Amino acid sequence: MSTSSRNLLNRRHALRGAALAALALPLAACGSGSGGSSDETTSLTVLDYYADDPDNGIFQSALEAAAQKVGVTIKREAVNGTGLIQKVLQMISSRTLPDLLMLDNPDLQQIAATGALVPLTSLGFSADGFIDGFVGAGTYGDELYAMGPCANTLGLYYDQDALSQAGLEVPTTWDELKAAAQALTTGDRYGIAFCAKASYEGSWQFLPFFWSAGADETDIATQEAAGALQLWVDLVNNGWASQGVLNWSQIEVGEQFTSRKAAMVIDGPWLTTTFENSDVNWAVAEIPVPRAGDTSVSPLGGEMWTIPETGDPTRQAKAMELLTVLLSDDSILELNTTRYTIPTKEAVDADYVAALAQMEPLVTAVNNGRSRTAQLGEGWPKTAEALYNAIQSALTGQAQPLAALETAKADFLS
Repeated sequence: MSTSSRNLLNRRHALRGAALAALALPLAACGSGSGGSSDETTSLTVLDYYADDPDNGIFQSALEAAAQKVGVTIKREAVNGTGLIQKVLQMISSRTLPDLLMLDNPDLQQIAATGALVPLTSLGFSADGFIDGFVGAGTYGDELYAMGPCANTLGLYYDQDALSQAGLEVPTTWDELKAAAQALTTGDRYGIAFCAKASYEGSWQFLPFFWSAGADETDIATQEAAGALQLWVDLVNNGWASQGVLNWSQIEVGEQFTSRKAAMVIDGPWLTTTFENSDVNWAVAEIPVPRAGDTSVSPLGGEMWTIPETGDPTRQAKAMELLTVLLSDDSILELNTTRYTIPTKEAVDADYVAALAQMEPLVTAVNNGRSRTAQLGEGWPKTAEALYNAIQSALTGQAQPLAALETAKADFLS
């Protein structure tokens, strides 16, 4: 493990220790202290990381509409996503948590472990109708602590004109993917692009191949995992994907697509608006699988809403009312059709697909998707780090895929 990685883990442990110490104190005085007494809650505080438009404005409107329905006003703070967890841990220590808190779903485990969140079921919430993968993402231990209206995942975005001109069908298996990538590589255009950088983005992009191969995050150094990594190695070594994948973010991968430097890309619905505004005749499919008939299994992304333990049951109950409205079918449909994200309730799927037919493959992918933290909980970040280090090692030729995975497992997970 690198020095910077150790420092990051040590800082997290220190912050969690401070948070746990604070939670050991009486909670009667906790809470935001705004919006009226416990007997008459007239406003609620909200913290999220939708700091940039259009999401900032979309969620401001959605939260205000929900607040009007439950008879409160909201005082909302939106911070940059990279600073949210640090801020939340500091708020736990100072006992200034908001009434409603949004977290990225992989971070739920870390915050729930501090005891700072209220189980939603204790406030009368039922997860019936929500997709299993998102319920798993919102669960810590045996309790449901979070739920959200919008999911995302990964798909194979492709240039329909490029495939048509090459006489190709949309690839559904790994062999077809390699054949298509080879045929579509011409001039300064690569057949495919993806994100393999040394970050959680790289691990996230690898998971559909890793899981669909039958690999499991409880042991990353298996033949199945090595087979998935070998696919990426083959794409790069044969020149069908650029060496740039080692450094590109997912946004930069999208730029390769819109500039026609890649005919196919692995990316997610957050870039759909960008693709819509380009001159590429795009479509999206599920990510190809090792063999015909296999199920494509992709990771579930998306933010989840939680209710912090503020020590004020009345405010917590009112926050649950607000969240329930945000999670209603009508709200879920509007938020997802506006943002090109995917509903977390299957009952909404038919209306969603009627509005956005081109997104149907991603609806299927979300419904078959898995949470990154379902098996490992708080242990997922270390496994993600091991995976992206193995990816970098294999794609740069430092080690064969299985050896790269075995080394990463020994270095990061021992």
